[in-house]
This record gives sequence, C-alpha cells and structure tokens, in this order.
Amino acid sequence: MLAGGPYHRRVLLVGLTGGIASGKSVVAARFAEHGAVVVDADQIAREVVEPGTPALARIREEFGDAVIAPDGRLDRAALGAIVFTDEAKRRILNGITHPAVLELSQQRFAEAGEHDPEAVVVYDVPLLNEARGRAEFDVVVVVSAPEETRIERMVALRGMSRTEAENRIRSQAPESDRRAMADLIIESGGTLAETLAQADEVWTRLRQRAVGGPA
Repeated sequence: MLAGGPYHRRVLLVGLTGGIASGKSVVAARFAEHGAVVVDADQIAREVVEPGTPALARIREEFGDAVIAPDGRLDRAALGAIVFTDEAKRRILNGITHPAVLELSQQRFAEAGEHDPEAVVVYDVPLLNEARGRAEFDVVVVVSAPEETRIERMVALRGMSRTEAENRIRSQAPESDRRAMADLIIESGGTLAETLAQADEVWTRLRQRAVGGPA
C-alpha cells in the first residue's frame, strides 16, 4: 500500500492479468462483487480509438482505410487479421495504442483514489507483461490455465478455429513469463467453482493488504 506515487494515493493498485481465455474476466467480476474498483484495459483500449481520437487517426495513417468501418469506427476484425499474423505490424499498433491507454488508465486510477483513498483498484489487463510491466502495481495477480484448455475455450465459446486460437495465444507473452511476474496466482484450468473459490481467497489477502495487514 503506497502513501504517495503519481496518484497521491493510499489505494492498493492491483494488476490482474492472464492470457486470452484464461478466465481473467471471471476473476475481475468476482473482485468487483467484493467491492473492488475494476478498471478494464480492454474498455480503455476501445475508448482511445473512438472516432476523432489521435490514436485512430494514426492507425488510419499506418494501416489504411481498410481498417476503418463505414461509420468511421475502427474495424477491429480487419485490423486483427493484420496484426495477429504480423509481429512487426503488431508492434506498430502497440506503439500507437499503449501510450494512449497508459495515460487514460492512470487518470482512472487517480479518480478512484480521489473517490476512496483506501480502495482496492484492480486493473484488468491482458497485456500487462507486454505493455506495462509490474513496477506500477502493488500486487500482481495472474490467472493461469493450460494452453490446451484455453484453445478449447476459444473454439467452443468464441467460435474461433483452432488455428486462429493458436495465433491469438502466440501473439501474447508466454505463460511462463506471466507466472514469473505474479505475486499471487489463480489456477483456472478447473471448474468455475474452483476458480471462484481461489478468487475469494485472493480477495481476502488483498483486503488485508489494503488495510495494512499481511498480504
């Protein structure tokens, strides 16, 4: 728990991360039920590329009109088809969006701290390792599931082909890298009930840390 920092906060700032289809969103929702202030990186990423934003203008310059829908919004499917199979182009995109996401997310952290200086603020972010690192956060929680389990979930629940699911996983950091940066790990390869039970245990530890007790 920090007393100062860029947000002049006492909030506990938690980085919650996990690979695609790991169950991270389930854990984030559970933390919200317990009272966490959840800041969703995916939602922020959508906001920073809304029509009229500098980030969207730069994306159009780099990738062309083919990634812009008729209504002027970003065509995510068209852009995804490019960047999930081309690492160089993915780096270009990240160089545009990551700074914008960083700025807006820090604004949201500050707003949460102003509202409740003792809040537990959870940053729900899939690319913590790739885009942000852990130095900013008091605690990093990783939701982890075996790769084959995640592939099966994407095929069954998201309608992806196996090849598409594998490409999505390979576009992210290796699971070993995420686990290496974790303070706490929730193993989500089992049942939903098992994952939620672990989330409840982790939440108890986060609240203890937030009020100055042992994590």
